[in-house]
Amino acid sequence: MTGGSRSSTDIRGGHIGLAVTIIALIVVVSFSGTRWPLIVAGGFTAWFILALTVIHIGGGRGREAVRRAYVATFGWGDYVTP
Repeated sequence: MTGGSRSSTDIRGGHIGLAVTIIALIVVVSFSGTRWPLIVAGGFTAWFILALTVIHIGGGRGREAVRRAYVATFGWGDYVTP
């Protein structure tokens, strides 16, 4: 999955997932305060660090490892777009 159109599709889904997450957290903050959004943001951060660690142990390095962890965390954004 390095290079080509599949890689750009993956990262686009990651960007969409991140944007949806940020918007949802802002909406929740406006209605209920900061407690739950901080817990959810901490969960996403922990998931990203776990994914990055697993990819690093598996031999991934540098920007490619960060990109793969980003897509593993927020790549579900592909499923919310038509």
